[in-house]
Amino acid sequence: MEPTVGSPFTVSVTCASIKYGDGTFHIEAASFEELAENLTSRLTVSAILANAGELTMLHACGVADPATGAVVALVAKSGTGKTTAASVLARTYGYVTDETVAIAWDGSVVPYPKPLSVKQGAGAPKRQAGPDEFGLQPAPAMPFIQSIVLLNRVQGARPGAPVLERVPLADAILALIPESSSQAEFVDPLQSLCRLIESVGGVWQVTYSEAADLPAVLEPLFRLQPLSGTEWEAAAPTVAQREPIPAGSIQRRAPKDAVKIGGDLLVMLDNEIVRLSGIGPALWEACSGPTGLGQVTEHIAKLHGEPEGYRAAVAIAVEQLIAKSVLERGKN
Repeated sequence: MEPTVGSPFTVSVTCASIKYGDGTFHIEAASFEELAENLTSRLTVSAILANAGELTMLHACGVADPATGAVVALVAKSGTGKTTAASVLARTYGYVTDETVAIAWDGSVVPYPKPLSVKQGAGAPKRQAGPDEFGLQPAPAMPFIQSIVLLNRVQGARPGAPVLERVPLADAILALIPESSSQAEFVDPLQSLCRLIESVGGVWQVTYSEAADLPAVLEPLFRLQPLSGTEWEAAAPTVAQREPIPAGSIQRRAPKDAVKIGGDLLVMLDNEIVRLSGIGPALWEACSGPTGLGQVTEHIAKLHGEPEGYRAAVAIAVEQLIAKSVLERGKN
């Protein structure tokens, strides 16, 4: 690091990547603390990009049983308790990361024991504190994913006993996709995530007030969980190159992936995921090829009956799905 005019602190980093090739980036900052935060963030982004489509990367802190290597991933948005949870749990368990839990196809976890990003005053950069400063334990040699938990920290209310509960599969996927990095780069992003969730016996949520309560409530999750039965099925067969949609016809867009879970259908389009309920899955099915509104309405009537106003309801639902880019209409 060296001072320059106008920017007292700078750093240059050269990265080697099989996917993107070698490259160098430069960072400037007005203070060492700001430089450290920016450098940590930039290195994290570079690591994520280098592993996109190869590793499932959850925005989570991770801690591992030092004896078995079993990892519990605690998923949460930025600023909602991951670093605090890691600093408490990793005094007993091995510190894997406070940022990104990276999981390979075989369930092995790639440790990323970066400095912990500690909040300071409003507007101040986060302080980058080494794991040793908090007395954290090192990650074991061969960590593997054992449990996935959504963190739900309740603030401002009277502290209560923490509550651990299972999350329904569709809700779990909808919660995890926004808190994952580059999941859409997988060939079958939703199916891949479903297989991961199934392999760890489902997703949990812990609702808590104090991080000090987490070690006791999470302790059972470091042990093998009963495997849940398969609750999903693929719903997005490979689509060949399609001809332009005839004017006035409607057709579903080719998704990145889609899975059926109970009566719902989850569809991933680019980086967005849409949940179809009610008549939504039937609309999706009816629009597998170019079709008209009348044919779609007849298909829905066969499956759901003909209650008063059903034609108008189908028409409205079609327009809503076009607005969400789930369906598309041929142009004149």
